[in-house]
Amino acid sequence: MTATLHEKFESGPQTRETAIVCRGISKEFGKGETRVRALQEIDVEIFASELTLLVGPSGCGKTTLISIIAGLLNPTAGDIELFGLSQAQLRGAKLVQFRAESVGFVFQQYNLLPSLTAVENVAVPLLIQGMARPEALNAARVALDAVDLHAAARQFPNQLSGGQQQRVAIARALVHQPRLLVCDEPTAALDAKSGQVVMDLLKRVAVQPGRAVIVVTHDDRVFGYGDRMIAMADGRVVSVSDESPPRRAGEK
Repeated sequence: MTATLHEKFESGPQTRETAIVCRGISKEFGKGETRVRALQEIDVEIFASELTLLVGPSGCGKTTLISIIAGLLNPTAGDIELFGLSQAQLRGAKLVQFRAESVGFVFQQYNLLPSLTAVENVAVPLLIQGMARPEALNAARVALDAVDLHAAARQFPNQLSGGQQQRVAIARALVHQPRLLVCDEPTAALDAKSGQVVMDLLKRVAVQPGRAVIVVTHDDRVFGYGDRMIAMADGRVVSVSDESPPRRAGEK
């Protein structure tokens, strides 16, 4: 019997697995005097069944790095191995297919369609892939249940709080059960309580075997949630720690 999305959240890691390996990743924009080196020789590993925090000041290259990892940008130099596949092997249609099937995205802005209910918003990626509407809506309900929003399935975005909208966005990112979940500042627009709920959820998502979760953040309220922290500055990785700093006083 196939485990449900909610059951998979609770199952926890069974074996440690290297999910992503970055080797000598560099990225330049522009040419000549206008050339900007956004990333310089990044070498780093990211493991499955872990929540990895990518931290650093604005403009340090965090978003550029996750865009390359997720296949949205090509590196100027270097290679990335994604779950045993070299990104160099994933070009054109193969890369588009890999991204559609294996990568989920969560952003600071929820990007929910205001004319659709929560369950319809979650179903959108499956409908785009050609799944029949009844099956897509059923999968979307399962995903909403996994983020504890089953009761909000028929509500529209403007009827939901910011934290609830972000959880709908997470359900949408997870509905096709991707192996990589990339979250860019998912708590930046949320208050402390809502941010904690979202990070508790992402932590629960991350323990699923075979899935890697990367959270880009400069919000020190969430630092204690990471299994691994990668710090960047000026386009380089400056430190990697397998233990995040403790959460601030008063945080659970």
